[in-house]
Amino acid sequence: MQLSKNKKYQFSFFFILSIYSLFNGGNSNLLIQINFILISLLFLICLKDKNYKQHLKVFYINNKLSISLYFLFLFYIFFQIIPMNEFFLGLFSPEKLKFYNFLTYDKIYKQISFAPSKTFFQIINFLSLFIIVCIMRMIFYTSRHKYRLFFFISILGFICSIFAIILFLNGNPNILFIENSSYQDSSTGFFINRTVFAVFLLFCLISSIELLKKYDSSFNKNNKDEFFLKIYVRLFVVFITIGIITSFSRIGNFLLLLTISIYLMNYLLFKKRKSSFINIILLIIVFDIFILGFYFGTSKLIDRFYFLNEEFVSFYDGKTNLERLQIIKFSFSQLNKYLFFGYGAGAYETIFQLNFENSDSFFANHAHSDLIEFLGEFGLIGLFLLILSFIKYFLNLNNYNEVNIILICILIIICCFDFSLHIPIIQVMFAIFYSLNNSTTQLN
Repeated sequence: MQLSKNKKYQFSFFFILSIYSLFNGGNSNLLIQINFILISLLFLICLKDKNYKQHLKVFYINNKLSISLYFLFLFYIFFQIIPMNEFFLGLFSPEKLKFYNFLTYDKIYKQISFAPSKTFFQIINFLSLFIIVCIMRMIFYTSRHKYRLFFFISILGFICSIFAIILFLNGNPNILFIENSSYQDSSTGFFINRTVFAVFLLFCLISSIELLKKYDSSFNKNNKDEFFLKIYVRLFVVFITIGIITSFSRIGNFLLLLTISIYLMNYLLFKKRKSSFINIILLIIVFDIFILGFYFGTSKLIDRFYFLNEEFVSFYDGKTNLERLQIIKFSFSQLNKYLFFGYGAGAYETIFQLNFENSDSFFANHAHSDLIEFLGEFGLIGLFLLILSFIKYFLNLNNYNEVNIILICILIIICCFDFSLHIPIIQVMFAIFYSLNNSTTQLN
């Protein structure tokens, strides 16, 4: 079978997305570099095509201001790792200058960032996200392409779920590069963190539901090929749902409940035509109750949605007790010290360890509140630039379909109560759905 040009490029993008998913969501400096190289190569190859180049040109014309603001944001992050003398360092980051004044060795390099190398890799990561959006606008320009991507994401979620469930039922043993020792009683699969795994699967679930909605439309009702695809996707939905449930991530399960509720309310309130789509929603609810109620115990049925409970859980690392609320309070206390220019993208772990020398690094990786962590890393100026680059998307009332409402709810909740938005694969999924569900995207 000879593949068309579009399919070759799209399958290449699917391969890159698989690399992200199978290696802990691309959450390491090495993987950030590898993924950046792969994405850049695909982008350069796509630029050779005149039609793709024209698509990119239209994207640029329609989003000049947003793109300019985003590159200004990238330059701002680069500014955080530029060495400067004591005068400028004191001007932009007085607290960082105080820190240097306590050091006994020769103070040659004086950057705003407390972890310049990590900040550099964050520049690469955010540049990769922009390139992904460009690739999306170049090679996924029809509804057929959109649902092809949804189908791949659905398959990917199915594979990750199957693997995670198998490991979970066997006690989550460590296999090669996969470390499951931190969550022996939860499904994590290829991911180290269960909440990141659950949020990733949630995107896969949305993709699957959107496919089922499309297959149930009147236009495709008598399509025999799609009849079998519908069966496959329903199977994918079942295992993806089980994967989210058995992650026992409170935030992940709460978002699952929220997602199903929004789809169900939209169907009951706004859909006049009956559709078998509602059956899959009911099936998810039945599976949810069955799995939790009969296999894992009814006590977990409600408890796993109470995600705020985790904010008050103490972690003991052998030296000190730490609560998530304590970590968030500490993170909030650093905002006044580095209010405008931050302490460096990706530098949260470093600044935490400088203030809590006896704490275990496992609990110092993130603030457990993306909003506070981003504000601390970027400062008011950096976060303001980042938000401004997307403000056009949020202000466009035509964007407020049910999928985008779900995405905004996910964004708000994980920004306030989790750190998943710092993980590359979650950022990539937001970028993909942003591109596919933007009202300015021409899909036909």
